[in-house]
Amino acid sequence: MKELRIRVLAGVFVVAGVLSWAGARLWNAVGTLPGVPLAAPIVLALIAAVLVATALSLRARLKAQRERRPEAKGVDPLMAARAVVFGQASALVAALVAGMYGGTGVFLLELLDMPNRRDQAFYAGFSLLAGLVVIAAALFLERVCKLPEDDDNDRDGAEPVA
Repeated sequence: MKELRIRVLAGVFVVAGVLSWAGARLWNAVGTLPGVPLAAPIVLALIAAVLVATALSLRARLKAQRERRPEAKGVDPLMAARAVVFGQASALVAALVAGMYGGTGVFLLELLDMPNRRDQAFYAGFSLLAGLVVIAAALFLERVCKLPEDDDNDRDGAEPVA
C-alpha cells in the first residue's frame, strides 16, 4: 500500500478550487448560484472526528502490543489496512470538497454585501477548514498505522500497514 502524497492532495485541492471558482462565476452569470449547505462543515467535522478516534485507538493498542502488556488487544493487520484505506479515501475526497468550497468561497467574497451570500461564504470557509482537518486527521491515521521497521527506510519507499 502506497503512502498518500501531499502533492497529490494539493493538486486535487487547487484544480477543484479553480474549477469551482470558474464554475461559480459562470453559474452566477447565467442564473442563480446554488447555496452552500450548512451541513457540509458538520459532516466533514464528523469524518475528522471518526478518523482521529480511530487513529488514537489504534495507536494505544499498538503501543500496548509493543510493550507486551498482558491485557493488550492485538491489532488485526487487515483492520489496520482498512483504516488506512478509509483515511486515504477520506483525504482525497476532503481535498476535492475543500477545493470546491474554497473556490466557491473565493467567488462569494465579491458578494459579501448580500446577507445570504455572506452566510454562504462563512459556510464555505468553515467547510474549507473542516476539509483541511479531515486531511490532517487522515495523514495522522496513516502515520499511526505505519510499520515500525519502515522508519529506517527512506520516505519514498515507506508503506503503511498492509
